[in-house]
Amino acid sequence: MLLGFDIIRRLTEKRSPIEASIIFYSSFPSSSLSTSLHSPTPTLLRSSFSTPRSLSRSSAIRAAFMDASVSTSPKELPVGLDAKTEEDCASLSKLLQEFTSIPNIDKAWTFKSDTGTGSQAMYLISQANLLANKRRKYALSANISKGSGNSVSFQWSPFPVEMTGVSTIVPSPSGLKLLVVRNPENESPTRFEIWNQGQVEKEFNIPQSVHGSVYCDGWFEGISWNSNETLVAYFAEEASPSKPTFNDSGYKKGGSAEKDCGSWKGQGEWEEDWGETYAGKRQPALFLIDINSGQVLPVKGIPKSLSTGRVVWAPSTQGLHQYLVFVGWSSNPRKLGIKHCYNRPCALYAVRAPIYASEASDFEVKESPNEDSPVLNLTESISSAFFPSFSPDGRFLVFLSRSCSVDSGAHSATDSFHRIDWPVKPVNGQLSSSKIIDVIPIVWSAEDGCFPGLYCSYFISNPWLSDGCTMIVSSTWGSSQVILSVNVLSGVVSRISPTDSNFSWNLLTLDGDNIISVFSSPVDIPQIKYGYLVDTAAWDWLNVSSPIFRCSAEVNSLLSSRQFTILKIPVKDVSDCLTKGASKPFEAIFVSCQSKKNDVCDPLIVVLHGGPHGVSLSGFAKSYAFLSSLGYSLLIVNYRGSTGFGEEALQSLLGNVGSQDVNDVITAIDHVIDTGVASPSKIAVIGGSHGGFLTTHLIGQAPDKFVAAAVRNPVCNLASMVGITDLPDWCYVETYGVEGKTKFTEAPSVEDLALFHSKSPISHISKVKTPIIFALGGKDLRVPLSNGLQYARALKEKGVEVKILMFPNDEHPIERPQSDYEGYLNIAVWLNKYCK
Repeated sequence: MLLGFDIIRRLTEKRSPIEASIIFYSSFPSSSLSTSLHSPTPTLLRSSFSTPRSLSRSSAIRAAFMDASVSTSPKELPVGLDAKTEEDCASLSKLLQEFTSIPNIDKAWTFKSDTGTGSQAMYLISQANLLANKRRKYALSANISKGSGNSVSFQWSPFPVEMTGVSTIVPSPSGLKLLVVRNPENESPTRFEIWNQGQVEKEFNIPQSVHGSVYCDGWFEGISWNSNETLVAYFAEEASPSKPTFNDSGYKKGGSAEKDCGSWKGQGEWEEDWGETYAGKRQPALFLIDINSGQVLPVKGIPKSLSTGRVVWAPSTQGLHQYLVFVGWSSNPRKLGIKHCYNRPCALYAVRAPIYASEASDFEVKESPNEDSPVLNLTESISSAFFPSFSPDGRFLVFLSRSCSVDSGAHSATDSFHRIDWPVKPVNGQLSSSKIIDVIPIVWSAEDGCFPGLYCSYFISNPWLSDGCTMIVSSTWGSSQVILSVNVLSGVVSRISPTDSNFSWNLLTLDGDNIISVFSSPVDIPQIKYGYLVDTAAWDWLNVSSPIFRCSAEVNSLLSSRQFTILKIPVKDVSDCLTKGASKPFEAIFVSCQSKKNDVCDPLIVVLHGGPHGVSLSGFAKSYAFLSSLGYSLLIVNYRGSTGFGEEALQSLLGNVGSQDVNDVITAIDHVIDTGVASPSKIAVIGGSHGGFLTTHLIGQAPDKFVAAAVRNPVCNLASMVGITDLPDWCYVETYGVEGKTKFTEAPSVEDLALFHSKSPISHISKVKTPIIFALGGKDLRVPLSNGLQYARALKEKGVEVKILMFPNDEHPIERPQSDYEGYLNIAVWLNKYCK
């Protein structure tokens, strides 16, 4: 039995109609315009279904303003637009819609075939739904069959199927069951559904009195089936605490769970959250659900000070209780921003699962709750441990660590990879701590062309080859993403994606000992690749024809005229105080037209990632591809401090922001000018977060170099940001260097504030004259909007041309579909105005 097309079709609710076309949005009042620059995290590879062509320009304009025409003059323009700008919006909107419609493959799984020949793959895909302002989720299946020689064939199901209201899906280890979770958008119960191949087996509604929404956020998220597929462990928001109750007589003792029109609930004591994206979210707690009875039990014994995530079942061992292994983040002394912040200490913990009678349909608790069996810290000797995974035979537990991040204070750093032999030594039926074995150490400085260190942002659900000791992972290698094999016993790391390729490769899933992946470039739409081992060391990769990546002829034509290369940029003014790794060349991805027109270079856009310890990868990114297709060259700079180049280069930026990174960008610009592939006369710069910090620094420190700029939630003034951001320690570490970790305080001194100001773009504001467009998220807790507003208002005060776009419901990434769409449209129009 398989989880095939039938189950995907049946588990979904009634599909919403497919819109014939989406009329582009042509009205842009300044209070609602939005923009979004590319995330500083590694590129998510994307796939595409072609969408119906939009209405003609004149028809679309008439349709967009049909309602307004009744009450307004035909000549009246939207606020902030003149006739030329409106025409540019109209001409660019259709092309942007083509790029916006390109989906992402979020997850993939493979399942064994009934017949024993071949297998089946299932892809979970998401796509922007502009009209609904959400991401549409759908699933697509394919039968995989092996032919003669090493040929492989994918037979795709006729259509994808939308998964309305589904928060996440998790197949069981055998592939015979599928867990579907539907989180509510209000105070309704959370719904769990258990599916087999043809129907729903069980459906359970978990009320808010038990727990809130299940975590599906990519950080605290973790759903794990046990080996006999009767129990599922998962994380959900703990139940709402009791609130004080008041009525016309004052405080009501004991409160009340009932709704009463004669009383109201107070707020109670404020509880701190984990910052950006977690505002209003309650503490993640670990639960078990029996999929036969639907009974839910909280896992006892976990201290309140631990926020938990990433659970896996430990293998059953004779003489030991059944244990769960999970990641725990301590909230002592307080919770700081955690999203993308690997400098928060974390450890692997083991906790005893509630005892139950497996032959019964319900849990049968046979001993006292787990408060008498506290959790065991398995990784006390290391400051960071996450992504636990057991080998198929249960002989060892492996995990990643970013102890360099915790120890230095940098929000991200180079990974190390570790192993614990399992089972750990039992003492009176209890686990005891065990020795941590280093498998892949931190790479501080790599020789040219050699492994630069591990930079792994996820493990797939089953990363193991059949030998039981080899894992397949994706990792950053310079400016590209590659696929690696890791022997967890010997520590041997091999690059198995082609070494002669500058494309980025993204691991999707394994098909036995074969690999299903996606590869792409800044100018190449993603394509599925199927990898197989030719001999003991060499892998071959087959192209897989797929309906997922079809896009319009216009997009294909525009991209086919572009090319890219990865440039090595020598460090300027190397000094003796620099480490070996910090003295090595950094990289930049250069995207350009394949042939110059009349020997004239296209205008140049300098693209800067955030972090600063992130990276821009050589994979397909629809926002960059859209800008490139408009006739721009792109210089995407991975300045020193980016991930993927060794730890010495990364840590060289600590304490040197606003100088070293700025100089690296200017050096990269001068490099492409000196080599004749870019002109100095038409250069724009864009960036978000720390990329916005660099952008605003550049237009202040090099005011004659840029004709236009665009920023998204930029860091403009560290002195004002430090008191209101969810990561004030970031301000200290990036300003002072490693010593900033110990200098961090909630009450900055006058000296601290003076240094923060001197490191900030606002200290150079008197020299700025470049026209600049801002996109600010009203719910941004990382770089609150007041930071960008202060800088923008100061520029307006001195007569610089400024446009401010405000998105009241967007957070730091500004990634809601309508905001993303409007934003890039405005960025393109802005750049065209000053660069063409």
